[in-house]
Amino acid sequence: MHRILWPLIILLTFSFNAISQTIAVTAEESVYTFTNPNNGSGPFWSQGCTSIARLGDRVFASQMETGEGIPRLCNTRWRLLERDENDGTWRLVTQANEYRQREPVSLGVGGDTTLYLNVNDSLTSPGEEYKDCHPHLLRLGMSDHGFGVNAVNPIWNVKPYFTDHSYRGFAADGPSHEMLMLNIDAKTSKEHYALLDQYGVTRANGEIVYPIRSCYPYVALKHRAAHVLAITDIVEPIQEWREYKYAQTQQKWDYVFRISYYTWSPDLTKEGFATPLEIANVDATGGAISNQDLWIAPDNTAYILYSEREIQSALMRDKFFPGKSLLNTLHLVVIKEGKIIKRQILVEGTDSRQAGRAQLHECPDGRVFAMVNITGEGAGNKLVQLYPDTETLNFMDIPFEIPFSTFTLASVRAGNAPSNTIDVLGHQTTGTEIAYGRIEIR
Repeated sequence: MHRILWPLIILLTFSFNAISQTIAVTAEESVYTFTNPNNGSGPFWSQGCTSIARLGDRVFASQMETGEGIPRLCNTRWRLLERDENDGTWRLVTQANEYRQREPVSLGVGGDTTLYLNVNDSLTSPGEEYKDCHPHLLRLGMSDHGFGVNAVNPIWNVKPYFTDHSYRGFAADGPSHEMLMLNIDAKTSKEHYALLDQYGVTRANGEIVYPIRSCYPYVALKHRAAHVLAITDIVEPIQEWREYKYAQTQQKWDYVFRISYYTWSPDLTKEGFATPLEIANVDATGGAISNQDLWIAPDNTAYILYSEREIQSALMRDKFFPGKSLLNTLHLVVIKEGKIIKRQILVEGTDSRQAGRAQLHECPDGRVFAMVNITGEGAGNKLVQLYPDTETLNFMDIPFEIPFSTFTLASVRAGNAPSNTIDVLGHQTTGTEIAYGRIEIR
């Protein structure tokens, strides 16, 4: 599939608070075809990070390529692609020489000409599992004439045990060109962090300890103030539930995601992260929570999106919680100085309509929008303004030919500059094709 909508522009115009607003889809095309590595990962496994970046007029994507015949777990490599604005094709910029990754490689931006790749190279032979890996950054200085590559190695507070399951977090502060890396210790489940300045010097390091093992962090960095959103990730703790599910499915994999935590530091060079704050909890009913995104306002207020359903599955509901809901609801939580000051339901799960993936995007004038995938009645991708705060939520249709189901954006959390252009990378179907979409807000 290769669909280019430029110069053809699909326009939708809305009135929002007396301001005329136009959405234009200016690109919708295939980027690459993905082969499942069967290693428990995938192109959007590091869901709190992003695999797409914009440097001025140039757009880059990180490809996850599976090595043919290479044993798992670390059987993929990264490939950096750049979009050709003239014809909408994607060309190879550079790639790893070997297949040393289990997970997708995340991107970060340091100004108009610097791109960072967050890699986690295996240090052992192909086919070895849960063994030593080396998390670090590759700094690419991009220009019209080529690029240079330099390794940036963080200094951790201790010598952690890092493996192919990194549960990494990665954030960039665009104005300061500083980076924040997170990686989990496979033995202790502590999340270790390292703050690096624009020269690659580690300015602070330490660890985050959650009440329960928590993974898939969403990370934001602003003037050395750091914010982290994570989800608990543990084997089903209730023996009766665990035994029942196994008897019905014969599946040993039974990890559950039921508590969302947030933690922060006003300045990592002066103090570490605060005691994690519980955002949501569906532990009592065997539910499921999925963190969706995190955005930090100019006054350091945190805006958090997460989706929640009361019961994890029909299997659990029918046996233990008849009458409870399986419907996905999208929530907004606002936190200022460590206290929750607002809770709001953005999309109420009903029998005819539910919320799927949601991501945040910041414009140069300070407005923040959420791109949301809706299933059921009125299905499709929607755009809704969430900042500055408004009492009315106007969901605007994004006129993609095929809606995105799973996606990531070129986020300000990864150092991308606020923009009236939204760059989208994701799945438009449940297949193996990775697609790109571009939205203009006018």
